[in-house]
Amino acid sequence: MINIGILGYGTVGSGVVEVLNTNQESINKRAGEEINVKYVLDLRDFPGDPIQDKIVHDFETINNDPDVSIIVEVMGGVEPAYTFVKKALENGKSVATSNKELVAKHGSELLELARSKNINFLFEASVGGGIPIIRPLNSSLTADEIDEITGILNGTTNYILSKMTHEGLEFADVLKDAQDKGYAERNPEADVEGYDACRKIAILSSLAFGSQVDYEDIYTEGITKITASDIKYAKEMGKAIKLLASSKKVGDSFYAMVAPFLIGDEHPLYSVNNVFNGIFVHGNVLGDVMFYGSGAGKLPTASAVVADVVDAAKHMNRNIMTFWSSGKLELTDISKSERKFFVRISGGTEKLESIKALFGPVSVVAVPEMDDEFGFITEVISEAEFKEKVGQLEGVINMIRVQD
Repeated sequence: MINIGILGYGTVGSGVVEVLNTNQESINKRAGEEINVKYVLDLRDFPGDPIQDKIVHDFETINNDPDVSIIVEVMGGVEPAYTFVKKALENGKSVATSNKELVAKHGSELLELARSKNINFLFEASVGGGIPIIRPLNSSLTADEIDEITGILNGTTNYILSKMTHEGLEFADVLKDAQDKGYAERNPEADVEGYDACRKIAILSSLAFGSQVDYEDIYTEGITKITASDIKYAKEMGKAIKLLASSKKVGDSFYAMVAPFLIGDEHPLYSVNNVFNGIFVHGNVLGDVMFYGSGAGKLPTASAVVADVVDAAKHMNRNIMTFWSSGKLELTDISKSERKFFVRISGGTEKLESIKALFGPVSVVAVPEMDDEFGFITEVISEAEFKEKVGQLEGVINMIRVQD
């Protein structure tokens, strides 16, 4: 029997218990031993819930029990999760976590600590919910040099943009709907401002490139400025607006950013809608590969956590996880990156001559019912050059980057 302790009995923690109970027989068979939840740490009590018999309020009760060999951390946030996880690893207990904040900030350190103890620090559920992406990067794609990871990594923002697209609604109205359905938090800032996706792409980039990518260094822009009018222009162009989290190696430079992009129907992420996530990976040998599935939710995330528990159980006293170096990967300033840009501008097309004088050839986009403005797409241009030139135009309403 392998005893585990679960830290946190919220949405994901209760999901882990549910998954273990629902698929107990097959999980035990795959693990090679019976997986038993011995403790659940929470500040609260749960009268009437069968889990109450296992509830403890002091982490040291779990950490000091030599019979507990695996810790599941699903508390969220950096503290006290970091303190508890570090103590558990130092005490020779493997850890499985869904905590993206913890992994993004302390992943390299905790991986190195686990490696030194010949145990495991596993975090499949920290990115993409139930989509297996950490494990493929760690094992299946190790023969490749990864040069791009681009993903829709936040189900809340993807739901909002999808509903705006399909129903022609404004951002604020769809956000309220997402909150009513439980897809968005009461304070949705982490999702809609792109911070959640930023931490996730930092984790994937660190794994893919083998060095620490600090999420604080990643340019991040959310979806709060996207309007129903922007969606109309996107439809006119046969494109969709998606919040993309992307990291790319171009020559000796590494770029990473989170921002809304216009993408066409030939792009692999074009058809990823609602609360689903999609992750596109390009390797120099494999070429393109795509991962798609439920990116959030109680049971998909819990399923990924339990898969890590099974992995840890099958590899007791043997480290299986690749670690990324604690040496920092210096990202190139995105002002040097190049792409096309879509710009909405008020007024009539008499402005075109001055626009062409600044940007050179542009493609004009017009929406029939919006005759007091128009849009245009630039040729490929650097972020710095675009910023300098667009600053010379009057009447700019909005701009969105374009991903070909």
